[in-house]
Amino acid sequence: MAKQLLGKEVTEALNARLAARAEALKAKGITPTLAIVRCGENPSDLSYEKGAVKRAETIGIATEKILLPEDVSKEDLIAEIEKLNIRDDIHGVLMFRPLPAHLKEYQSEICNKLVASKDVDCMTDLSNAGVYSGKELGFPPCTPQACMEILDYYGVDLKGKNVTVIGRSLVVGRPLAMMLMAKNATVTICHTKTVDTESIAKKADILVSSAGVLNSLTKDFVSPGQTVIDVSINWDPSKKDGAGGIAGDAVFDEVEPIVGAITPVPGGVGSVTTSVLIDHVITAAERMLA
Repeated sequence: MAKQLLGKEVTEALNARLAARAEALKAKGITPTLAIVRCGENPSDLSYEKGAVKRAETIGIATEKILLPEDVSKEDLIAEIEKLNIRDDIHGVLMFRPLPAHLKEYQSEICNKLVASKDVDCMTDLSNAGVYSGKELGFPPCTPQACMEILDYYGVDLKGKNVTVIGRSLVVGRPLAMMLMAKNATVTICHTKTVDTESIAKKADILVSSAGVLNSLTKDFVSPGQTVIDVSINWDPSKKDGAGGIAGDAVFDEVEPIVGAITPVPGGVGSVTTSVLIDHVITAAERMLA
């Protein structure tokens, strides 16, 4: 039976450190504050917002919501971002993406109006450049950082290890590869055009699946002793006696008996991301104070 790498344990340890850092800032007269910018009432945005606000309250940082109509104009949205840029009492900004359909072609332009120092979820080009250059130009995406927090908490040594990442998105796969290499891992990225992904995956010491395809990671991709990080959150209509529920990429009942360690879904990477978001807000406040 594989060891389950539980996000709850990682989050509890991370939250304790974050609360202490938040209190230290408050003692200096600074309350770390996250601004949440939401356009419309997308259910997934509302769900993440609820979790982020709850986590912020638990740790002791403030939140401020900027709630805009779904049909908000490009100009009005940019104006709100520019207001947040110049406010000294706002340390981090989270804007939900994708933006509404009428703003899709302008999303990159709009995102890059935010100053990188307040970009706590890597929505600007400068933050992305920071991930690839190893410089503090902004912040990495929260999901790949959550993967790194899990590996660190459970003492998974990355130095010299072969890591296969399935998925090459700018949100998870590519930035995670950079972060893994910064820890001296040897990284292979597999994607939809990769030939024989199964064989490549089986040879890895650590396997990360961020394909976003339900049941795509089967027993044919894994080998004994591997550490598997299942990043994806998919909807599985067969769970809970047909009522449906969330699941990762892995066919858990097939993969778990073979590998050495695995993150469950739910209860794995996703549960750590909001703590990482709060970590970025606190770090942004600390940098402003320095």
